[in-house]
Amino acid sequence: MTLPIDADYTEVAKVQNQLLSKLKVHSNSVTFSILVPVYKPDLELFKEMVSSVLMQTYSHWQLILVDDASGDPLLSDYLSELAASESRVKVIRSEHNIHISAASNLGLGVANGEYVVLLDHDDLLHKAALKTVANYIEKYPDAVVLYSDEDKLTAKGERAAPHFKPKWNRDLFYSMNYISHLGVYKKSTVDAIGGFKLGVEGSQDYDLLLRCVEQCRDQQIIHIPYVLYHWRALRGSTALAESEKAYSADAGLLALQTHLSDCIVESGNLPNTYKVNWPVPESCPLVSIIIPTKNAKKLVKQCVDSIYRKTLYTHFEILLVDNKSDDLASVEYFKALEVEGKIRLISYDKPFNYSAINNFAVTQAKGELLVLMNNDIEILSESWLTEMVANMSRSDIGCVGAKLYYPDGKLQHGGVIIGLGGVAGHSHKYFPKGHPGYFKRLQVVQNLSAVTAACLAVRKEVFEEVGGLNEKHLTIAFNDVDFCLKVQQAGYRNLWSPYIEMVHHESISRGTEDTPEKQARFASEVNYMKKTWGKQLLNDPCYSQWLTLDREDFSLR
Repeated sequence: MTLPIDADYTEVAKVQNQLLSKLKVHSNSVTFSILVPVYKPDLELFKEMVSSVLMQTYSHWQLILVDDASGDPLLSDYLSELAASESRVKVIRSEHNIHISAASNLGLGVANGEYVVLLDHDDLLHKAALKTVANYIEKYPDAVVLYSDEDKLTAKGERAAPHFKPKWNRDLFYSMNYISHLGVYKKSTVDAIGGFKLGVEGSQDYDLLLRCVEQCRDQQIIHIPYVLYHWRALRGSTALAESEKAYSADAGLLALQTHLSDCIVESGNLPNTYKVNWPVPESCPLVSIIIPTKNAKKLVKQCVDSIYRKTLYTHFEILLVDNKSDDLASVEYFKALEVEGKIRLISYDKPFNYSAINNFAVTQAKGELLVLMNNDIEILSESWLTEMVANMSRSDIGCVGAKLYYPDGKLQHGGVIIGLGGVAGHSHKYFPKGHPGYFKRLQVVQNLSAVTAACLAVRKEVFEEVGGLNEKHLTIAFNDVDFCLKVQQAGYRNLWSPYIEMVHHESISRGTEDTPEKQARFASEVNYMKKTWGKQLLNDPCYSQWLTLDREDFSLR
């Protein structure tokens, strides 16, 4: 079965098919149980689904078809003929409609494979899907959950809208079920958690995943970076429109709230997304907000005023670090702020070195939590610091970043993608305000490899653990990226939140790289990053190898 492909996607799909054809499985020891709950399908589309299984290039599988009282004689006859002609097909019939979770559990009861593969009754598998999964199980024999990229089948039968996913991204997963299709689960783990839960129909896969991922280490959740599943965009399917199954969002909310019982979970900015409100420590820890500046009275006033006007979390101090200001109006304003008790004024009387300034300020900070902030930031969302405190207080979280806009409302920073432009670039730069981004990623909390230090929060102990910012090799550019990578390397997850919103009047005070000296310094910093981080700059786990490194828009590579 050869499917037509959307023109913009043709080249990537061609390369993927070539690579998949070369994958080898050295042992045929893994058997897959493909579980398909069936309820009143379009018979022709159902037959196409079955054909996509029969045509698999890997032969060790079992297809379990659970007819949930569809009441269709033609379907019933076809199922009987299929089971009689193919020994690997098992048909189960329910006398009454018991709904998808219970029907799936019936199928699990006869599954004899080491791994369970979930497949909808009108979707299609890529012909190399099972071979590819088997190949990855050989590479990762301890895998508990495996998931692939996917695309959609239009009404014309054309492959389109490929979703190229990141590696396991826990906070993105808490924001939405980005894993979706193809989902493959170790049978013993599914059995241990009791199979599918009743009462969360519509989000039964998400609920299953939530319970499975807590039974394994992060390293046992494996992303397969190939499109192995074709999701048919039909009426009644969320592949067509989110509104087609509005009830699934409620079920997902219930599943997530049950799983994260210590948090308050609410609906997110977009359908079928969620916002997890992590608890703020009862101690309300002190936050030290560090703002370096040289002169720039107008910017500092805008920044400080917005902090005091739009911050619900009040246990903070502002450290204004004066780097050799020589404008009298600015100097007098800074002193006045100190007299009013709004800031602590700290002098840094050395040449400008962004890393050194912040490292020095951290030694003066009284708070156990830090926020590094540029003087050209203007706060928009009142809960910004509450969101930062709640997230950076989680023991497994390192840096927390913000959603930053240009003054005209276009996006300036949706997180940092490693490798863009050679070193790093900003996610979705210049996208209009309110845009969902690539598969909703501008509207949901997620883990990213790095965030900008224009506004970056981190626990002081983590800052000190990784040695702070690199003040020797990265005095101005990429020090935040390098810092975040060190934090990630130390075992923490960095996080970006769209609920922390600010305007960033970018680089107004510092200017551009417009002199030979600045350009030489910038080139040196680029070289340092490439030498230090090497191939990691080309393999961001929070991005995809199939997306561009030349632009900041998540377009295809």
